[in-house]
Amino acid sequence: MSAAPPLMTGAPAQRVASILRLDAPREVERIAGAMYGQVRRRLHRRGVVVGLSGGVDSSVVCLLAAMAFGPEHCLAISMPEREGESTSVRLARSVASQAGVPFEVVPVGAMLDAAGCEREQEAAIRGVLPAFRLDWQMKLTVTSPLAGEQLRVTTLIAQAPDGGQHHARLTADAYRHLIAATNMKQRVRKQVEYFWADRLGYAVAGTPNRLEYDQGFFVKNGDGSADLKPIAHLLKTQVYQLARELRVPEEIQSRMPTTETFALDQSQEEFYFGAPHWVVDLCLHGLDDGLPVEWIAEQLELDPGQVRLVQEDLVAKRRATRYLHEPPLLVTPDAV
Repeated sequence: MSAAPPLMTGAPAQRVASILRLDAPREVERIAGAMYGQVRRRLHRRGVVVGLSGGVDSSVVCLLAAMAFGPEHCLAISMPEREGESTSVRLARSVASQAGVPFEVVPVGAMLDAAGCEREQEAAIRGVLPAFRLDWQMKLTVTSPLAGEQLRVTTLIAQAPDGGQHHARLTADAYRHLIAATNMKQRVRKQVEYFWADRLGYAVAGTPNRLEYDQGFFVKNGDGSADLKPIAHLLKTQVYQLARELRVPEEIQSRMPTTETFALDQSQEEFYFGAPHWVVDLCLHGLDDGLPVEWIAEQLELDPGQVRLVQEDLVAKRRATRYLHEPPLLVTPDAV
């Protein structure tokens, strides 16, 4: 059975790792070769820029890029909101150092302040929680299909400086306002990546895995914008397999996948997917391959009803986020 990273402990996670096992050395070679052909022959660019978050996906893409082009034709960029050596910056630096790739740290806080990101976030939140202030920390959580909830409800959790927590259910208008303001972060970071790509004659390598790409867990013209997306065909479980093959630092492999969006620590599970990534991986795999719900439930040690709710949520997210995948629409599509 394929070994699983520390996050994937327990029999169900181990089974998913085995079911979704790749020939990791062969896949690494295949992706690196595809990246080289796409960038050099089709895009006619010299190398790639990778935004490094300190997470496993961007780490894998950075190491693949170094293999494909040589480290001298890559640039890794960490884009924290503020100055300082945060955990994310430190981990990103360690990956760039391992790959031998040049590394830049570009804080984006001043750009976000000028755009009014925090001001608009505060306005959105105070519509449902009037006491909220900018010195509070916050995050968003969504109800889980594993709990039998058919309706996805988003809740704001805010923590005051004295440690007191406040919960508020977001209205549709407040949610859209908050997400619109928060999406500035991803769009500003992408501006930085394309500045360096234009300056160096490079392409921008995106870092979404298949789960994120399929389910619309990205910002249009933000982290969803890239010239190539080399791991968008790999489920998160499979990205971890490549991470082991590429010797991504253990601290990164064992780190909980986070949104890197709000001040309070937050997992992707509680913010968007509503279930651990290996559960969603196998449910998505089973949905696309027509595998019996009962078999999926047996592997995950869940009730078939829970699997059905997860898959219904997957289908709903695909439908709701289809807009994110659409290119600009032309009156005369064959005009160019």
